[in-house]
Parts: sequence; structure tokens; C-alpha cells
Amino acid sequence: MHPATTPFLAVRALAQRLADTDSDYDALLDMARSREFVLLGEATHGTQDFYRRRARITQHLISGQGFDAVAIEGDWPDTWRLNQFVQSEGAYRDEGDADAALDDFRRFPVWMWRNREMRDFIIWLRAHNAERRPEERVGVYGLDLYSMYQSADAVVRYLERVDPAQAELARERYAALDHVREPQAYGYAAAVGARRDAREGVVAQLLQLRADALLHLSQDGLAALDAQFFAQQNAEIVVDAEQYYRSMFGRRLNTWNLRDAHMYRTLCALARYRRQRGGSGRTVVWAHNSHVGDGRACESHLRGEWNLGQLVREAAGAKALLVGFTTYTGHVSAASRWDGDVEHKWVRPALHDSYEYLFHSTGLDRFFLPLRGIEAEPLREALLERAIGVIYLPQTERESHYFWASMANQFDAVFHLDETSAVEPLDVPGHWHEREEPERAA
Repeated sequence: MHPATTPFLAVRALAQRLADTDSDYDALLDMARSREFVLLGEATHGTQDFYRRRARITQHLISGQGFDAVAIEGDWPDTWRLNQFVQSEGAYRDEGDADAALDDFRRFPVWMWRNREMRDFIIWLRAHNAERRPEERVGVYGLDLYSMYQSADAVVRYLERVDPAQAELARERYAALDHVREPQAYGYAAAVGARRDAREGVVAQLLQLRADALLHLSQDGLAALDAQFFAQQNAEIVVDAEQYYRSMFGRRLNTWNLRDAHMYRTLCALARYRRQRGGSGRTVVWAHNSHVGDGRACESHLRGEWNLGQLVREAAGAKALLVGFTTYTGHVSAASRWDGDVEHKWVRPALHDSYEYLFHSTGLDRFFLPLRGIEAEPLREALLERAIGVIYLPQTERESHYFWASMANQFDAVFHLDETSAVEPLDVPGHWHEREEPERAA
């Protein structure tokens, strides 16, 4: 096969059109067979199609290839409640049980994990786990670090059960984080010197928990191992979150790098823990394209930024598979400002010098695109790529949502879905049903 000479011809030659059947995933599943980590992205935090396809791919990886952990771009303690639900041995009654398992996701953006697709996935996973021994059950875990106070509380609760004296010491150390319990307020005051920072105490607490791990695990069994790992990861979060919020108001450290480095360390710790638990440690990651693609292929690399996908690929090499998802237009659940209400927004057609427009121009509509080999060389060209997070600002579309990237360097493969629908929150505000309609061409 002669290599294509333009990005358009490369897409036409490599793309495999989707038929909305399980065969859509055969090529990707073949690519995943020898991998330890499969990172599944999304171009927005509010697209139903992305959630559904990630869930279906993950079901195949769990059922057919022995993956035993799912790590999401969510907070560790919030996701732990969900993890307990999917591994529970108790009777499952109805969707209300699954809704309750998602109740701890109350921080903005609530819809990112409290949505119908996530509920359907955890119901499936609980049914899958019900037929397996405890050590074989698949878990769901959070990678993020925003839960500074919740994580501190969780460490204290754990120590109250296993070592009351250490629990009291932990309370004293964590008290320096501020009684107001507003992480940005703490970070600002510590950064400008208006209060003493808590870094010494929170690091000491983490080191103490690590040092006492064998003592706390003197009780045999998975329950002790699970509880200790949950607590130690919470202590790790307190250390990293304290630095993150303090660095928001400083000039020396990049908070993006701090966050993605934390995600990477959490992912590595999770894989080790799953192996210690008797499993494979093979993990599927659900996060935004901006986290799971290789950051060295994006313009942010020029600003000295790295990301989770880059760190995983550098460490794991061919054992990692990075998969992106893109869309040309459609609708998305997103807010217009931070901490704002979720809205049902129309996604504007992609800009002409973008990968999304290139994919749209092929007329293939929905397809899987492998990006390895000489045939994909034209797709190493730098084009714009769109990223919509929890906020969508179409009035500043180019400045707010596009960046330069080399897609064949960023991902091993992508799924392109030309027109997509918004994910539906479990807690649907009345105005969400007032969908923004597309503008008609003059």
C-alpha cells in the first residue's frame, strides 16, 4: 500500500466506518491485547456518545481481556463510594441504588459523573462482579486531587478505627489546613504569607501512614488491604492538593503539571494495588483528551506542560494505548461559567483548519482511525484540535477551545463521530430541556 500524501487521503485510506455494532471495536480491541493501560479520552465533558462508547469498549476489555480497574477523572473519595457499590455483595434493588452510589459527586460539574450513561455502566459492572470472587472483582477509582478536606477527613476516620492515638495526631496536623474548609482561600493565604502553610504536617502524616502500613495490615484479608490503600491514597491527595492550591497563587509551579503528575502517580499506585490484591492491574482510564493524549504533540508542550498520557507513554511505552474521541458538531452538556448551571448547548461546526473539519470533509461521518504506521504520516501535521471542558464559550470559540496538535503523535487511534448528543444529567434542571438550536445558514 502506497502511503497517502495528504491528511485527507490518509483519513480516507485508514478510516474504518462505524456500523453501530460491537464490530466497531474489533480493531481497537486487537490493538489493546498486550497493553497494561488503555486511556480513553473525550473531546468534551458532556457528550453522551463518548460516554456510551467508552463504556462499551471498557466492557469488552473487562470481559474479554482481563482488565480489572477503571480509573476516572473524578475525585478519589467520591469515586470510592461508587467502587464499593460495584463490588458489593448485597442485593441490588433498582436504579435508586445506583443513583445513591453516585451521590457523592456533588462538586461542580455534577453532571460529569452523575449521568445516565455512568449509572448504566456501574449497574452492568456490579452484575459482572456478582459472578466473581472478591479478589476478581473489577474496581472503579478516582484520579483527581480536588478533595483536600474530604480526603483529610477520610484519613482521620480510618485511623480512628485502627489507631486512635494516630487519629488525634492527624487531626492536629490537618487543622493547619484551615477551619474554613475552602481550599482556594487556604491556598491564597498560604501563598501570600498571611498564614503558615500546612505542608510540613501533611507530609509528616503521609510518611507516618506509609510507615505504619504493615502494622495496619496485620489483619489479613482484602478488607484491611482495601481500607489501608484508600486511606493512604487520601493522605497522598492531601499532600498534593495542599501544594496545588498553594501554587494557584504563586509563580513557580505549573498547577496543570502538578495535577497530571498526581493522576499519573495515582494510576501507578492503583495498578500495584490491584496486583497486590491478586488481579492483573490492567487499567482503563476515562479522562479528557487533554489528559490522555501525549502532551508532547500539543502546543502546551511549548509552555513546559506535560500530561497524564505523556507520562504513561514515557514510562510504559508500547504497554500503553492512547485513544481520542472527536466530534464536528452536535450538542453538549456544559456551563457558561465556573460553578454555573448545566446547559444543553449547541456545538458550533468545527473551524476549517482543524482535525475535526478534516474528518467531517471526508464524508465518512463516524469512523475509527488507527494512527500507527507509515500510512498515518500525513496526520502528524499540526492542525487545530478542539477541547470543550465543563465550560463552553462559543463566543470565543477559537481562543477558548482550540489548540495546535499533531494527532498521529498525540494518539494511537481516534474515534470520530461527526454529530453527537449531550449527556443527560441524573439531576436534570428544567432549563436543560430547552436545547439550544443550531443557527441556520443564511
